[in-house]
Amino acid sequence: MNDFDIIEIRPNNIKGAYVIEGFSSIGLVGSIAANYIVTLLDLQQIAILDSAYLPSVSIVRDGVPHSPVRIYAGQIGQDKKDKIVVVVSEFEPPQEILKSLALTLMDWVEDKRCRMVISPEGIASKASENQGNGPQTKVEKKGDEPEVTFYGVASTPRARELLQANNIPIFENGVVVGLAGVLLNEGVNRDFDVISILSEAHADYPDARAAATAVEVIDKLLLHTQLDTKPLLEEAAMIEQALKDIAKKTTDSEEMAKKRSREVMFG
Repeated sequence: MNDFDIIEIRPNNIKGAYVIEGFSSIGLVGSIAANYIVTLLDLQQIAILDSAYLPSVSIVRDGVPHSPVRIYAGQIGQDKKDKIVVVVSEFEPPQEILKSLALTLMDWVEDKRCRMVISPEGIASKASENQGNGPQTKVEKKGDEPEVTFYGVASTPRARELLQANNIPIFENGVVVGLAGVLLNEGVNRDFDVISILSEAHADYPDARAAATAVEVIDKLLLHTQLDTKPLLEEAAMIEQALKDIAKKTTDSEEMAKKRSREVMFG
């Protein structure tokens, strides 16, 4: 039995699709960005990713329960000819399962003959200030909102050309951690286009502003629809608090389960 199983709940044809990976990491950038894209584009759920390693929780929204990892899909572009797939999760996978998770995702993407994987990822603000990555690009924000620095890194020459053609600064030197890093390596090994969008984020709390920057870069690369991120910026505080509450409740539930287990074992 695999560590992870992708269970399809709706027939789909996602050949040639762009796949956006939206697990949580630094600043919850991937999760916030993916959730926003799903809502904004009104994508439909087509599958879930299931595993004994995932949190034993259900995400309830508007009275409807959802699995910890969902997969959505839909058509994009003015003529609706392009396809997009978004993998969404509010949880950060632990280090010991990253390789297995990345292999499962890449195997599925290749089996479905998708075109590219894009992984929005947060990088800690202090780290980005200290790294010698050459010229930095910042998304200008109105009023008192801070500017957000971002980079791109790609697994193949084809994908790097896409970054350069859209004036996305290349992440020249440094370390990409978490699932995004493993996906990049798998992209190199398989000669498959994988791009990670690295958006400078606060490491200590969810950063919806950094996620908005990642969404804008994804839109520039793929969608070309001028996605409106203003609502995301306006609701940043609310989104950040909601995700904090989910993370806290999950931690509390797991700690309570461990405590009950110890009580059963030792009486």
